[in-house]
Amino acid sequence: MRVRRLRKEQAHLEITAFINLIVVLVPFLLSVAVFSRLSVIDLTLPAQSSGVEKVKDGNLLLEVIIRPETLEVNDRIGGALVAPIPNTAKGPDVKALAAVIYQLKVKFPDKLDATILAQPDTPYDTLVQVMDAVRITNTAREGKVVKAELFPNISIGDAPIKQR
Repeated sequence: MRVRRLRKEQAHLEITAFINLIVVLVPFLLSVAVFSRLSVIDLTLPAQSSGVEKVKDGNLLLEVIIRPETLEVNDRIGGALVAPIPNTAKGPDVKALAAVIYQLKVKFPDKLDATILAQPDTPYDTLVQVMDAVRITNTAREGKVVKAELFPNISIGDAPIKQR
């Protein structure tokens, strides 16, 4: 008895459907990417301090500490608490914070740096609200409401443990 062997031909790779998909998908993704916008805030990490900083008259290193019950506005050079701002029932009182920050900006108009220190369990929304209150505020000039720059160079770090 004779054994028959089938001759198998090499299968050709059929990529026509894949190429058609790419031809349709690439222009669609490019057109969608043009309309999407991304908003980014540039941040820097605070420099590690190497001990007691030199105290200079008329100098300010603004520091805002976010605590669960209050916002603390500090001057890191003087080591003094500028203003404790208790939270409202809805959360941090960012309007009072903006008022205190504006008063500091009037005293130190050439300063642009601020450090925001938050605890690990601080909600993201709270952090963004505090950052916005430190960066800009609305002021009235010549009968118009305009945005005024306060301390736009923001550094973020971990809040120190509160001593009891």
